[in-house]
Amino acid sequence: MPQKVRIALDAMGGDVGASVVVPGAAISLKRHPDSEFLLFGDSKQINEQLAKYPALKKASRVVHTDVTISMHDKPSQALRRGRKNSSMWLAIDAVKKGEADVAVSAGNTGALMAMARFHLHTMPGIDRPAIAGVWPTARGDSVVLDLGASIGGDAHHLVSLAVMGSAMASVLFGLKRPTVGLLNIGVEEVKGGEEIRKASEQLRAMNLPELDYIGFVEGDGIGAGAADVIVSEGFSGNIALKSAEGTARQMADFLRNAMASSWQSKIGYLFARSAFKALREKLDPNKSNGGMLLGLKGLVVKSHGGINAEGFAYAVDVGYEMVRCDLLTKISALVQAQIAQEVVS
Repeated sequence: MPQKVRIALDAMGGDVGASVVVPGAAISLKRHPDSEFLLFGDSKQINEQLAKYPALKKASRVVHTDVTISMHDKPSQALRRGRKNSSMWLAIDAVKKGEADVAVSAGNTGALMAMARFHLHTMPGIDRPAIAGVWPTARGDSVVLDLGASIGGDAHHLVSLAVMGSAMASVLFGLKRPTVGLLNIGVEEVKGGEEIRKASEQLRAMNLPELDYIGFVEGDGIGAGAADVIVSEGFSGNIALKSAEGTARQMADFLRNAMASSWQSKIGYLFARSAFKALREKLDPNKSNGGMLLGLKGLVVKSHGGINAEGFAYAVDVGYEMVRCDLLTKISALVQAQIAQEVVS
């Protein structure tokens, strides 16, 4: 394990680029002083921000590039225009070359996935990478994947997601055998399409010692914390994520309007202020920011594009923790165990 965790940042990624990335890195550095940073992007913009954070400047190296991947670029366009010379590509390249342990970007999701897959390639036994995120639930946190890296998937892909998700949950939550559920339209074994039913049968038959498969989980089970790991193909997973984010914002608006509707409500808020503060912190999207791109031969973290500095810092924290917990080695070992089980069966 390296003495320092080396983090490559796409400093131009996201809605505003360096003005969020650099302050976010500074916040994360305070929490993890054994970090050092490689920042890729417009050196003028980056250095203007670094001047405000002497400790971060001391722990950073800036690599200038004139090319930035737009949030609206199609993955194919991003590969053609930004391959080998964009801030996003160079951050990923630093991981491939061993100059960084993890790359973090708030840039275009499709472009990041395309570049990471093209440049780092997938692990043996993994057909497609996935985006995994930490989801706040009624009983703590769960790992949910795939959140939109790809659409659809056969039984082998869903089983691979279960294996990778359980590895992430074990290192994040300190669990020896995380519970795993497949997101489905019902909990009965006869529900759902053919591939998800096949995946369920395979997970039961394999009985992997590193995870505890509990069966199907319906949509309301995600927020209830029905399992430590919830597995879905990317289309359904992304819809679930966006629906939950929208509902959280809607609930916050409802509460805000209700508390301001009358003087009695305002007085009531004063008495319940600590409870509302706790609720606000629980629903804060900043604290669940940072999706891991799992299944690659390198660590890459995707941050929301419209996040603030505190939120970006949480994405950097995720990358730091995954390096310190040696996530790649754990996933590789579990995937090989999965392959061996599939060969036997």
